[in-house]
Amino acid sequence: MILYVLKKNKNSKSAAYGKYFAYPVIEETVTLDGLAEHMASHNTPYSKGAIKGMLTDMVSCIKELLLEGKNVKIADLAIFSLGIKNNGGAVSEELFSVSKNIKGVKLRARATGELITKSLNLDAQLKKASATTKPTGNGSTTTGGGGTTGGGTNQGGTTGGNSGGDDLGDGD
Repeated sequence: MILYVLKKNKNSKSAAYGKYFAYPVIEETVTLDGLAEHMASHNTPYSKGAIKGMLTDMVSCIKELLLEGKNVKIADLAIFSLGIKNNGGAVSEELFSVSKNIKGVKLRARATGELITKSLNLDAQLKKASATTKPTGNGSTTTGGGGTTGGGTNQGGTTGGNSGGDDLGDGD
């Protein structure tokens, strides 16, 4: 169940000024340890430690491959790649320099298979968070109200993009 809150767009320069948009409520961030523990609880012959070791190695290997200029595709998860954060363009190729025109690199991840938006929209269930919504400490939530939407539809909300008016662009 994805809990959401509504926020009003306060950016007067936006075409969506004054409109309300749904934003997810994130109750917890699961660490690599937590993921390994969760995976070990799914009737696997591998221990939490063995799974964590494989995941840790996977992360470092993905980084290594990305820094070699390769993309890494993990089926039903994402295609990982690096992008370049530009710091304004140069007037000509001769005047371009890495130190002046590039801020750095960024990690990109494009969902694949089971995690593509179409698939997530079919599986997602949304529920408006209330003022009394509180994490219980075990990953579940208790709530004092709010309506539920779901069953594969996105009723009463927005999907995709950043239509709430946040400026998350980085000039690339």
